Amino acid sequence: MSEETARADTAAGQVDQLIDLLDVERIDTDLYRGARQPGGVGRVFGGQVIAQALQSAQRSVEEKIAHSLHAYFMRPGNEDFPIIYRVVRDYDGGSFSNRRVIAMQQGVPILNMIASFQRPEDGLSHQDDMPDVPMPDELKSESELRAEIQDQVPESFHSFFLRPRPIDIRPCHPRNWFKPEKSAPRQYCWIRVAAPLPDDPALHRAMLSYASDMALLGTAMLPHGVNWMTSKIQSASLDHAVWLHEAFRADEWLLYACDSPWAGHARGFNRGRIFTRDGRLVASTSQEGLMRLRE
Repeated sequence: MSEETARADTAAGQVDQLIDLLDVERIDTDLYRGARQPGGVGRVFGGQVIAQALQSAQRSVEEKIAHSLHAYFMRPGNEDFPIIYRVVRDYDGGSFSNRRVIAMQQGVPILNMIASFQRPEDGLSHQDDMPDVPMPDELKSESELRAEIQDQVPESFHSFFLRPRPIDIRPCHPRNWFKPEKSAPRQYCWIRVAAPLPDDPALHRAMLSYASDMALLGTAMLPHGVNWMTSKIQSASLDHAVWLHEAFRADEWLLYACDSPWAGHARGFNRGRIFTRDGRLVASTSQEGLMRLRE
């Protein structure tokens, strides 16, 4: 895919472009290049860097499955340049392997990530119950909700706010983007990739890692009546962790249940649990983010 390709104008086209985006190019042993987002401008979406880093790590491991990743953002990525991923093979044992990934642009690191892989085995098991929330079929998509308020969207922000997206999101309790109200630091939404994906479990893990960065940070803002569109808030992800518990498909509905137990010192801490529609807990997430008030 050419880096100059325009952004697709349908959700299905966006998914095709996202599949290509996460198909990192091998340029040498344990060295990969992540393409630029078609039509991307400004700062690279953090979920993209995490997903490309995970794909790079997954391609250096055989017969073991990624079960956790821990990433630290150091600098914002720039959409003007591709991202280079260097994989370091820190450990290969009988049951587990460990990979360290350094994401770089213009010679400086923008993200460090450690991923752990395990050979499949059985063991003791338990899980949380899925929250009692409306099913996705009963809810409007975020795209529909955005279209309903398009008259309130500033002209300069119109195309960004209303553009098709590769992840279909259906919030259980929709909120007003332009007039946020204070509420408890909890939110629930159904998510899925907006078009069918190939039967590649590694791609589904990367897609979920990509989507997992879409709801967490905003959870810590809920008690304060602000969001990422509030002019006085400076926000950015500082770190991000994903634990992958069970097999799943990212193109089927998944409930993302998020809560924030703490915020302070210009930081907000957030947790997430991801369930399949039939109630299996397939992944957990956590993230600390910058939440800085500006004059």
